[in-house]
Amino acid sequence: MSRKMRVNASGYSQHGASRSRPALLKWYASSKSPHEDISQNIKILRERSRDLYAGGGPLGRGAIDRLVLNAIGSGLKLNVRIDPERLGMSESKAREWASQTESEFSYWAENKDCDISRMLNFYELQSLAMKSVLLDGECLVLLPMRKIEPNAYSLCIQLIESERLESPTEKYLDRMIDEGVELDVSGEPVAYWIANRNPNAEILHQPLLEHKRIRVFGYNSGRRNIIHLMNPERINQHRGVPFLAPVIEVLRQLGRYTDAELMAAVVSGMYAIFFEHEPRDEMNIGEEDFAVEEGLGETTGLEGISQEQLYSAIMDLPEGVKPVSVSPNRPNVSFDAFIQSLVRQIGSALGLPAELILMQFTSSYSASRGALLEAWKLFKYWRSWFAMNFCQVIYEEWLSEAVLLGRIKAPGYFDDDVLRKAYAWAEWTGPSQGQLDPVKEVNAAALRVQNGFSTRQKETAELTGEDYDLNVRQLQREESLRNGSKG
Repeated sequence: MSRKMRVNASGYSQHGASRSRPALLKWYASSKSPHEDISQNIKILRERSRDLYAGGGPLGRGAIDRLVLNAIGSGLKLNVRIDPERLGMSESKAREWASQTESEFSYWAENKDCDISRMLNFYELQSLAMKSVLLDGECLVLLPMRKIEPNAYSLCIQLIESERLESPTEKYLDRMIDEGVELDVSGEPVAYWIANRNPNAEILHQPLLEHKRIRVFGYNSGRRNIIHLMNPERINQHRGVPFLAPVIEVLRQLGRYTDAELMAAVVSGMYAIFFEHEPRDEMNIGEEDFAVEEGLGETTGLEGISQEQLYSAIMDLPEGVKPVSVSPNRPNVSFDAFIQSLVRQIGSALGLPAELILMQFTSSYSASRGALLEAWKLFKYWRSWFAMNFCQVIYEEWLSEAVLLGRIKAPGYFDDDVLRKAYAWAEWTGPSQGQLDPVKEVNAAALRVQNGFSTRQKETAELTGEDYDLNVRQLQREESLRNGSKG
């Protein structure tokens, strides 16, 4: 055997890369750069994902809503966690600074003036941005400054839909632009080309479609102008992939199958009846019978009667006609088992347990808890990703403005980047995991704190989604009121 033959018959060439195995002969898989594989397909992926969410596949909508509800809920809340040692603060001073900053941030975040359209507050914008990331694969966030009286702050948030990010006209062909994302020679995104309106909109009296180049960072100030929320799956990927992309075909086919079974069940409930005629002797067919055969006379006596009139009706059929019922054998007894089998595969691809997608927990406590724990790994991942790429970035922009306005005192904030990060250190807490057995899980949390495996702050956030420090202060006030009433 030649050396070439030995090399070709080794390793993966005998298995996954084989060109001779019958199961792989007609497997024509090709892969190019992220531009060809992803960016050029983003439009159709986005449209199909939105169609599934709008009703083309109810399981798709359920998967996205479950993820947004558990990862973000009503919005991630700020918990300031500054480094007092690095900043030269005492513990009491650090707690006072953190409390003041949280209160000041709540003033801005709970006001709808923080939204450029003045429709949503910061927490509602979180839910919408996260849903856009899952539905479209990405979301663009502009951070313009606009003074709105009597609001003390100028920082605003403007969410931009994915289709408004697109390459401009041919006169900019000298630039390296990947579907609206302008890159430098090293592949770093330096600017985004945003259309002034939705290119697909058909509303009358819209402005002429134009594209504006927005730098990622201000040329003079170095301030961040735009956030591109996207969770890449490949190196050098510049456009996002919808969360449902791996299961679009399965969800679509499943929706069609469900519709077909539903229609079959509806039809079977209408109790269809066919009429069977007795054979007649052709030699004795008279003139009247010829009229019947030609459709000129009545054959069953049921002409002109609607189907609704047949319900619960007793009919007198002509001589020689007898009814024959037809049953389509619906509902399909294997429908539920087949659906659950497919949902398990869909859940595996999306990282969500089938029980959570179907909102059906019929297993044992251990099995249900195991499914929820696996789901919460995904929820925590997305929560951490969103907090780092959306909440924390916007919080740092807000904190910079607050320090500039003098509403927050932070000596050395603009002098040292390390100090600035120490001031901006924060945690973001969201909805709690919930408990299947509260007594067991509270006892487990207490043991983790007792043995130093966790903190009261962390366990409070995970069990109830609340803040431990606030709880302690509230309990102290309540205890003081109780003692006062007793006295």
